[in-house]
Amino acid sequence: MAIIRELRGFVPKIGKNCFIAENAVVVGDVEMGDDCSIWYGAVLRGDVNSIKIGDRVNIQDGAVLHTLYQRSVCEIGNDVSVGHNAIIHGAKVGNNVLVGMGAILMDNAVIADNTIIAAGAVVLSNSILEPGVYAGVPAKKVKEGSEKIAEMAHGNAQGYMMYKEWYK
Repeated sequence: MAIIRELRGFVPKIGKNCFIAENAVVVGDVEMGDDCSIWYGAVLRGDVNSIKIGDRVNIQDGAVLHTLYQRSVCEIGNDVSVGHNAIIHGAKVGNNVLVGMGAILMDNAVIADNTIIAAGAVVLSNSILEPGVYAGVPAKKVKEGSEKIAEMAHGNAQGYMMYKEWYK
């Protein structure tokens, strides 16, 4: 059974029709929308500030969401995929975003709707990204935003809607 734990008076709020893997951890000030999936070994640690997740979001295996004490919050839009072993630390992520495997989004970074962050990319603190594809350390835009990129990010999230049903 997943670890879903109250902390400092905050009880995680979990939307309808969500899947949370048996060894995932959801602690404190965490709020997630409907149809989300939190996969094996993922940690959503809302101990020092809030983590807000929209609808149809998947947080894949080993990913970590956390914040800075009283200085950043983690906000994730709708139809977002957070790849395996990615870290989102106090960043704001728009809608239809794919955060690649092992990517790191640092505090107060803002990721626009319809964006892809490549595997292993590092988005530095306070970065404000326009729609597109970003790669590298530090992350730089390698492709302009387009309808195709938006569809790719959205499609990944839709795939996880199917996968979570296999596990429920």
